Amino acid sequence: MHDYLLDIGRRPALRRLVSSIGLPVPQELERQTAPWEEKPLSGRRILVGGTGEFPEILLDDLIGSGAEIAVTGEHAEAFLAGGKRVNHPVIEEKEGATGEVYGMLFDATGFRTTEDLDRLYDFFHPRIRRIGRCGRIVVLGRPPEETHDVEEAATLRAIEGFVRSVAKEIGRKGATANLLYVEPGAEVALEGPLRFLCSPRSAYISGQPIPLTKRVKLPTPIPFVSPLSGKRALVTGAARGIGAAITTLLTREGAHVVALDRPEDRQVLAEVVEKTRATPLLQDVSAPDAAERIAEALREEGIDIVVHNAGVTRDRTLAKMDRRFWREAIGINLTAVIRITQRLIADDSIHHNGRIVCLSSVAGIAGNFGQTNYAASKAGIIGFVENLAGRVARRGITVNAIAPGFIETRLTEAIPFMTREVGRRLCNLSQGGKPHDIAETVTFLASPGAAGITGSVIRVCGGSLLGA
Repeated sequence: MHDYLLDIGRRPALRRLVSSIGLPVPQELERQTAPWEEKPLSGRRILVGGTGEFPEILLDDLIGSGAEIAVTGEHAEAFLAGGKRVNHPVIEEKEGATGEVYGMLFDATGFRTTEDLDRLYDFFHPRIRRIGRCGRIVVLGRPPEETHDVEEAATLRAIEGFVRSVAKEIGRKGATANLLYVEPGAEVALEGPLRFLCSPRSAYISGQPIPLTKRVKLPTPIPFVSPLSGKRALVTGAARGIGAAITTLLTREGAHVVALDRPEDRQVLAEVVEKTRATPLLQDVSAPDAAERIAEALREEGIDIVVHNAGVTRDRTLAKMDRRFWREAIGINLTAVIRITQRLIADDSIHHNGRIVCLSSVAGIAGNFGQTNYAASKAGIIGFVENLAGRVARRGITVNAIAPGFIETRLTEAIPFMTREVGRRLCNLSQGGKPHDIAETVTFLASPGAAGITGSVIRVCGGSLLGA
């Protein structure tokens, strides 16, 4: 879909002119279209600072990703010694250093008191301007709810406000900032999320706190090339837009996809199937017997990944909404997800170490005018994943939701011009996302390396100004 401000941003003279009159000119985002690689941060300099409890794990994860590592502060001694031990160059950054860096990684897991918050200022204040276009900032902290100390809890929660604000300040560069809440004992699950959040694959995730837990055991070894090789995935609503993008990327990383959509969309689905060699499954998810039919189709071989993408909007203000519109939104977006998942679990069709990913929406978090039905259904998805995650964790299964913001699809293309422009600009990155952004996040959450994330809602919204 055409975004005229992105076009202007590609032309330096026009960019300067438009910026001079106060209009936001978005930075075109760097995205990765090639398959996953062993060293996704090769050639990218990451500057590390902070005070934390597991510098050795952090260093090993960065070395494994191929990053060029520069370090300052309390981690310097451990990083320099560790780098020398494995013959990986680590540079100690001197005070007053200049030059652009791709990413900054700050470890705040050692924070205990409000005085520790000064370390955020001391690290970022002299360096924030050095973050490059489409760069990455990742901050690590401990979950506030894990402590019984009032000041420590307040200090840890303060980090979140800091990260959200930094994300807004660097968004004009197409750069992002995110926070990983690392539960004690979950450090071993850090590598996958760190690789993802530091890479171009997380281009449209900004200002988000993401909990990392030890509820689900991390499988070993963790493959970072073709991570879904040998896996079978069910994707609902696979014929178009986001569903087609998800099917394509899961296939790219080695999965065989069962691509489900309505019988009315058989021709469109056939095009996706031809490109991805997926197995088509024609089924209306809202049909009374849908859960039984889907379970029957999957029973023989089982399934490793379930992606609930099918959904509808039936927008009306509440006063003007027909009951039919209400029931369709709730039935397709929420009830069908619950029924199908429950049936697959009851049949033991979802394999050990399986992954369930549901599409929610920013509307389910913030609400939206004229979408009481849609917002209710998508908020229900959040409640569903939060509750189900604990019930299936012992089988190594993770359950998460993705909450897209303004994504450029055929549905948003039909929105009136001015409304569409406002929707695009109401985020840190001042532009809409792409189906590819959602598909990249689904692929990550479906991977073995995402075992530390469960019961969570990942907003893929460019740092939307709507909601918390």
